[in-house]
Amino acid sequence: MSAAALYDVVIPSAGRESLRELLRALARARGPAAGRVIVVDDRPGGPPAPAPTGVEVVRGPGRGPAAARNAGWRAATAEWVAFLDDDVLPEPDWTERLARDLAVAGADVGAVQGRVRVPLPAHRRPRDWERNVAGLERAVWATADMAFRRSALELVGGFDERFRRAYREDSDIGLRLRAAGLRIERGSRRVVHPPGTAPPWASLSKQAGNADDQLMRTLHGRGWRASAQAPPGRLRAHLATTALALLALAAGAARRRRLAAAAGAGWLGGTAELAWRRIAPGPRDAREVALMAATSAALPLWASARCAEGAARWRVLPAARRRRLEPWGARPRAVLLDRDGTLIHDVPWNGDPGRVAALDGVRAALDRLRAAGVPLAVVTNQSGVGRGLLGRAQVEAVNRRVEELLGPFDHWAVCPHAPGEGCGCRKPRPGLVLEAAGRLGVPPRRCVVVGDTGADVEAARAAGARAVLVPNARTRREEVAAAPAVAPDLRAAVELLLRGAR
Repeated sequence: MSAAALYDVVIPSAGRESLRELLRALARARGPAAGRVIVVDDRPGGPPAPAPTGVEVVRGPGRGPAAARNAGWRAATAEWVAFLDDDVLPEPDWTERLARDLAVAGADVGAVQGRVRVPLPAHRRPRDWERNVAGLERAVWATADMAFRRSALELVGGFDERFRRAYREDSDIGLRLRAAGLRIERGSRRVVHPPGTAPPWASLSKQAGNADDQLMRTLHGRGWRASAQAPPGRLRAHLATTALALLALAAGAARRRRLAAAAGAGWLGGTAELAWRRIAPGPRDAREVALMAATSAALPLWASARCAEGAARWRVLPAARRRRLEPWGARPRAVLLDRDGTLIHDVPWNGDPGRVAALDGVRAALDRLRAAGVPLAVVTNQSGVGRGLLGRAQVEAVNRRVEELLGPFDHWAVCPHAPGEGCGCRKPRPGLVLEAAGRLGVPPRRCVVVGDTGADVEAARAAGARAVLVPNARTRREEVAAAPAVAPDLRAAVELLLRGAR
């Protein structure tokens, strides 16, 4: 597999059987093959599934499709990353058309969307679920088949992992790409998305997306639907129907019979209107009519409850969320850096300043942060003290030498404890990050931790900070796959942070 390939394919998967058919279709497709085909196994627990020949499998973080896609594109190496859902089937000329779509994309094109065909039954009208899936044919920026330029993903920091469901994460990244001055074009390649089957309560489960809509409104403003070309939806009608139901119950409890009857009639009318909207275009058999009637009675209340949940989380509570949430790519107000392996060459338990050697490009990267007015701190585990291999004075002497080579830092947060001492500061615990953020006067959520191991990333997460992993030879592959952001070196990490990428 060539690192110079035009594109890699990334397929996030929760283990659906359709993945096998997708991989077979890719192997048979005509045209330039992908440099790498990467399946992100996002099933909870256990090792990744065995990979078919020519396919790489990486472990997903298990935090939803946005995080799984981030793990996939960070493992990819080609100029373009083509995402496919694991329940689509590329047409025979898909790779040929994809290569053509990407080859003609201008420098200002950040992504190229494929075309989705949903085959509906020819012998009857489609059911409610089938019509819902068919909406993918008209969807804007659908990631069922979407190729992103890798530099565009780096620019905006990838997918926003606050979107934990397969909903709105595509609209969010589309809006951020456009805000960065990049275009999204529609290509000529096609995939087939069978409608499949769904459990009877699927329409109720989908109402969880109303919580994500509240996050979209907070991130992108009241007009986000128009900007993202998203359908208006029926939330207002659902809220009105739910309000009538609650009013009828309250009036009945207060023995205000006329008001209860009027409100109840309003609720019944709203429910009947919703049910008919769903029944009329369908097959109208007894099963479908009964299912639509039952779910339509519960759907407005379910939608309203999930909307309230999203509003409480993203717009109302706690008080800090009343302010507009920062975009996923917001520039940090402080950068906290690991020492050994990130700033200087890692010499285990080094107490000799003469053995300190800065990594290439680090001084220039730090000076760029300083010039941008970003406070810097070092957060470092020094277990040699706790193990009796170093004295605190030796650690301080090494730290002074680091500053002689790399310039001053605004704070040094050092954990001297051995691993078994049970302290709260040793990474991956959050103590060092919280200490540094407090001394710099910056909330942890506005800090970015840069380090070379999973412990650095986990310490950031535990403190509520952001993280960028800069891997080296000792960084494990699974740590790279699980990291929220990865850069090849500190210079590239600083470039991402100052351009606003997470």
